[in-house]
Amino acid sequence: MLVAVRSAGALHRLLDVLPAFDGDSRVVTRFTLVPGSRFDVDALSALDRAGARTLPWEEALRGAHDLILAASPKGELRRLSGPRALLPHGAGFNKTITDDGSAGVPSGLDPHYLLADGGPWAGLHALAHEEQVSRLERTSPVAARHAAVVGDPTLDRLLASAPRREDFRDALETGPRRLIVLTSTWGPESLVSRRPGLAADLSGLLPYDSFQLALVLHPNEHSDTGLFDLSRRLAPALSAGLVLSRPHEEWAALLIAADAVITDHGSTALYAAALGRPVIDAYDGGHELIPDSPMARLLAASPGLPAAPELPDALRAALAVDTRTLAAGAFSRQGQALTRLRHHLYRLLGLTPPPGPVRTRAFPRPSTAPRRPSAFAVRTEVSGERITVQRFPAHTREHVHHLAAEHPTAGQREAQSASVLWRRAQDTAAHPHSTAWTVWTAGGWTAHALAESPACRTAVAVLTPRRCLLRHRAAGLFSLRLEPHRDAGRVSYADPAAVASAVHAWLGTGASHAPPVSLLCDTGAITVRVHLETAVADDLDYEL
Repeated sequence: MLVAVRSAGALHRLLDVLPAFDGDSRVVTRFTLVPGSRFDVDALSALDRAGARTLPWEEALRGAHDLILAASPKGELRRLSGPRALLPHGAGFNKTITDDGSAGVPSGLDPHYLLADGGPWAGLHALAHEEQVSRLERTSPVAARHAAVVGDPTLDRLLASAPRREDFRDALETGPRRLIVLTSTWGPESLVSRRPGLAADLSGLLPYDSFQLALVLHPNEHSDTGLFDLSRRLAPALSAGLVLSRPHEEWAALLIAADAVITDHGSTALYAAALGRPVIDAYDGGHELIPDSPMARLLAASPGLPAAPELPDALRAALAVDTRTLAAGAFSRQGQALTRLRHHLYRLLGLTPPPGPVRTRAFPRPSTAPRRPSAFAVRTEVSGERITVQRFPAHTREHVHHLAAEHPTAGQREAQSASVLWRRAQDTAAHPHSTAWTVWTAGGWTAHALAESPACRTAVAVLTPRRCLLRHRAAGLFSLRLEPHRDAGRVSYADPAAVASAVHAWLGTGASHAPPVSLLCDTGAITVRVHLETAVADDLDYEL
């Protein structure tokens, strides 16, 4: 069996199909890269990561194959010899590409690509929904004779992975925050092309302790731009904590972990809708979206996002939309895709399928670690012994109370301007091969920080998630004890650095600071209680 790929995105789709052959030693799989796509840059490295064995294109042309799997009919595929099975490149057929094939027809349903010498190019055209067969019959009746509705193996993987939602959120360090995922297709009408600053704008508006942002890009955008330039372009948002997903599999974990999705006209959002996630329309219009396609109907029913400040209203409106019903027009036979594909693919091979059920693999735990900001612009509101804290990236234009920065990771400008400096205790296991090293005590470092930083009013040593030592320039030394937030059997911890900013604001009100004092801190998603006590020796001597 030859798996013919033109891009990393096509390869990822086909990898979701190959478990249909699990356990069968009769089927030997080889991969080849079909020339002609500008998005083939990452395909070979993706094949290498998959551990695949490849055939050079010229060698693939010389031999006959028992089965050829492809996720795109474009390019020189028709030169390959053997029965062909064609699978969709994404969820549904929602886009037409200007100057590529027949005008106004998505390439996956375009007779320009699906017919060869007047006959059907593929012996199997595997589709996800009966509506797609009807559309294919209108554009290419000859090709439609070989169409079969099998469902969508990628959606089945998403549904099988849905029980891992909390595990995925733990890996992303989302906690009790709301995860907002931006999804972008590729090309001139994509979100990242039309609204390249949206992620940075949202990160500057949304409180860090209430929201987490992530971005899912089409694999073609990864291939065309490259990680180096993507990281440079997205630097302000990435430094504020934006999670940029890897192009293979991690995007799916982010959709499962998401609380809402902001999208252009790319079909990734249909998968989010099938999971029941609220969808917000950030597509500015154009010529690519096929009218009355599943994606067009989803966007028509979803609230729009004309500008970043309107996100709260759009989120409220999106919660009232039944996205699962809208996605049903793109997916049928849910949970059956691999079983149905196995039947059809083995028919083309002329073999009897192995006995027993075929297993749908869950998506793996995401491995991209979110970047934790090292400086925050902090807005506070003090009402007696209750303090509300909202933290934003340092580049925000929001009105704030003070700047807080982490030592030693914050930039020099932020560290010199910060009213609050904090430092987290390090694990001594970080020096496994050292014969000697020197560390600060919490008491020593907080005194040093105030002495070396004239702008600093409060220095905080974060000892554990529940203990801090705080030294205020006027009010003196305190040990802080943080209680976690408990709700329905779950325990959530506030970032001690956020609590430190709350205490700093309270100390600046001129209220009586004689310990012990108990304060309530609203840090966005959760409220925690913090106890201020006279500094104890164990905290003063705690080694950082």
